[in-house]
Amino acid sequence: MKTKSVIHALFVALFILPLPLWAQEPGELALVKKVFAKLQPISIRANREYCGYIGYDRSGKLAASKAKRGGKGSCMANDPVNLVTVIASYHTHGGFSTRYANEVPSGDDMETDELEGVDGWVATPGGRLWYIDTTDMVTSQICGIGCLPMDARFREGDMGEIAQSYTYDQLIEKLVGLGD
Repeated sequence: MKTKSVIHALFVALFILPLPLWAQEPGELALVKKVFAKLQPISIRANREYCGYIGYDRSGKLAASKAKRGGKGSCMANDPVNLVTVIASYHTHGGFSTRYANEVPSGDDMETDELEGVDGWVATPGGRLWYIDTTDMVTSQICGIGCLPMDARFREGDMGEIAQSYTYDQLIEKLVGLGD
């Protein structure tokens, strides 16, 4: 009976959990949500992106670098002096605007993470959390509208239907279709 329970647990872990979670370090999602819980209200209020890195500090503990304030549509993080190993970037998308396709990561977001050799995390004005897997060049919604602090001005449906995940090519196609 015990063997059957173990096999069932393995089946659930391997075939039912979302694939992007396999690539994450233990505790990474909790840390990212904590970082964004603090940054999102600041980012939305200022209508600026904020960015940084996730990695391991000198003691081997998972940590986030200090966030840097960016512009309305971009952010270049400082070198993470507190991290010895970087595993992911993170950034917010600022406040809600009908001028920007900011409810999904951008092609630049995916390309930059790939060039840096890290995965990425993106928080949107609607409170969505996206994970960018640069090994497969796929971005997936880890949680949807309102799972992170969100802009009160956010209007659901502004970008049309938002899929649960996009390959890089699918994302570019979506953004081109929106005129972004």
